[in-house]
Amino acid sequence: MADHNYNKLTSITLNQLREIVGNDFLSVDAEQIERYGQDETEDLLFRAEAVVKPQTVEQVAALAAFCNEHQIPLTTRGAGTGLSGGALPVKGGIVLSMEKFNRILNIDERNLQATVEPGVINYVFQEEVKKLGLFYPPDP
Repeated sequence: MADHNYNKLTSITLNQLREIVGNDFLSVDAEQIERYGQDETEDLLFRAEAVVKPQTVEQVAALAAFCNEHQIPLTTRGAGTGLSGGALPVKGGIVLSMEKFNRILNIDERNLQATVEPGVINYVFQEEVKKLGLFYPPDP
């Protein structure tokens, strides 16, 4: 399969992104780009062109639609603690950080199920279920 040709961000598309998430939640700072271009995987770094930190589900949907419409790569990232490189922006584009979505919404003790947002760190979740006398095993 041929590699897809993606578009780069321009000053126009960056301004459109700012309209979606607000100026305080979009970064093109080199330090931020490097930080969000790696996780706990050893020696891997892929630089995106921008990092966005949406605050609402509607902003996430708007960002996904925007990237689709403009053919800009979009990589979603949770807390950045991954060990497999699965949330690295290998095609550049935009890193969509879900770190603001870090709440445990519900722990159903009876059915042993939980609903959490994508930015919840496993350790934090493990500590919360421990308080209820439950155990959430570590990821493989």
